Amino acid sequence: MALRMTSALTALTLVLAACGSANDDSAAVAVPTQPPASTTTTITVATDSAAEVTTTDVATTAVTTTEADAVSTTAETLPDSRFLGDYTLTDDHYGTSVTVTVSDNTRHIAANALPNHETGTFPNANNPNTITAQNADWSFPVSPTWTGTATWAMVPGVSINGVKFEPETAESATCATSETYRIEALQDTYNLGFDINNAHVQPNGEYHYHGVSQLMVEAYNGTDADLVHVGFAADGHLMYYSKSGAHRSGYALSTTPRTGSNCQPTLRNASAFDLDGTMPDGTYVSDWEWSASNGDLDECNGTTIDGTYVYFITDAYPFVSRCLFGSFTPAVQPRP
Repeated sequence: MALRMTSALTALTLVLAACGSANDDSAAVAVPTQPPASTTTTITVATDSAAEVTTTDVATTAVTTTEADAVSTTAETLPDSRFLGDYTLTDDHYGTSVTVTVSDNTRHIAANALPNHETGTFPNANNPNTITAQNADWSFPVSPTWTGTATWAMVPGVSINGVKFEPETAESATCATSETYRIEALQDTYNLGFDINNAHVQPNGEYHYHGVSQLMVEAYNGTDADLVHVGFAADGHLMYYSKSGAHRSGYALSTTPRTGSNCQPTLRNASAFDLDGTMPDGTYVSDWEWSASNGDLDECNGTTIDGTYVYFITDAYPFVSRCLFGSFTPAVQPRP
């Protein structure tokens, strides 16, 4: 895998151990799921004489508020990121191809959406789709515009490797008594064919994350710092993961019983059932409620660190932000 960042500054080359994979940029071919026996990652980082780059081996509904009031502020310092400017990332084994350019307050991401790490086997019994290369193209602001309103986002951001984060699902259960429950992706009732990365494949072949991938985190864990920069939110804020779980989600299960009779899921071969009187257990998105007393992250899973607002990917619900506080262009029309 080769990663290159470009600028007029001095180039520093580092060679790391890594996992890898190969694929065509557009053909529907099977993506290798296992790392090769031996490969290296070459990272060429543009830096100046004062910068310091440390690397490690890479392992084989609307809420209106002010930016200051919306989040907590900690004494932490965000780690320096190698991925704030222009860079290209390619992996000859997994076929990953990402080119990022920053110009005129716009971060443009062109990617084939193939991850640069091991994946599960697709198709599988609960996900009949094959991972295929895409022509993904994203444009996010570099300097976010804070709106003060939490706006739902189907695709809240994109990983450094060009694979999108899409935490919610298209599946739901609609009841004869008019209730509709959107099925949560990461739950224990319905098997949606996820792999070890909390990811699976859409019918068009696009691989995407519904939660944290430890292999993805390891790929960008360049320092001993607790916080790892893992992606870019659609509104321009950065996305991080805390290795220690230092930042807690503010969501907890509702204590209000569900309602609904003769509820039919959109999943194949699923039978109708009654939800009336059952207690929330995380199967449905509406099972979860946010409160500032539950954790230190706001309803969009964000907080302010060292004076900068960022989003967190967490091991607990919502896993990935379901809303954004900055201005952004939705990937699709907002959910009703």
